[in-house]
Amino acid sequence: MSETGYYNHPRPELVRHLPPHARVVLDVGCGQGAFASGLKTIGELEIWGIEIDETAASVAATRLDKVLIGDAIERAGELPDGGFDCIFCNDILEHLVHPEQLLALLATKLAPGGRLVTSVPNVRHFWTAWDLFFRGRWDYADEGILDRTHLRFFTRSTMAGMFVLCGYDIVHAEGLRPLGSLKFKLFNLMTLGAFREMGFLQYAWVLTRSA
Repeated sequence: MSETGYYNHPRPELVRHLPPHARVVLDVGCGQGAFASGLKTIGELEIWGIEIDETAASVAATRLDKVLIGDAIERAGELPDGGFDCIFCNDILEHLVHPEQLLALLATKLAPGGRLVTSVPNVRHFWTAWDLFFRGRWDYADEGILDRTHLRFFTRSTMAGMFVLCGYDIVHAEGLRPLGSLKFKLFNLMTLGAFREMGFLQYAWVLTRSA
C-alpha cells in the first residue's frame, strides 16, 4: 500500500460501529482524515484526531474539527477526561511499543456509556502460520500482518486479554477480511472449525470501560 493509501483509508467496515448516541469522537492515528470524513456523513459529529505524521495531519486538519500532532500516548494525555462518546484506534496498537499504556489512558477519556472501537491484525492468520510452520519463513513486508513497522503481534485471544487487562469489557468481536482459500476451507472442515479464527486477517473490537 502506498503512503497515500496508508494514511487515506476510509474503513467502512468500522464506521458502522459508531454508536448512535455519539456526538464527540476521537480518531487516534487519523491519517489524512478519510475515516473521519466517512463518519461525518452519518450525522452532526465533533471529531478530534491524533496523528504523528505532520504531512498527513495537515490534510486531516481540513476534514476534522481538531487535530493534535505527535505521539499518541503523549497527546492523548492532554485530552479531557470523559470527553468522548466514541474513540477509534484503527490499526494503530500494533505499531506501539506499549499499546497497553495507550488503552489504559483512553479508557479515562471515554464518557459514561462511551465505546472504544479498534481493529488489530491477527498474527494467527492461516497463511502466516503456514509460512512459519511449513516454509520456515517470517518475512516482513510493506503492508499486511507482517508490516515491517509493526512492533507487536496479537492473536484473537491475546487481543481479548489485553483489553480486559487495560480496563475494558468486550461488547463485540468480529473477524474482518475472511479468507476465501480452498486450502483453508478444507483445513477448517477437517478440524471441525477448531481453528476458525485463522481465517480472518484482522479482528474488530467494540469495547466499553469496565465499571
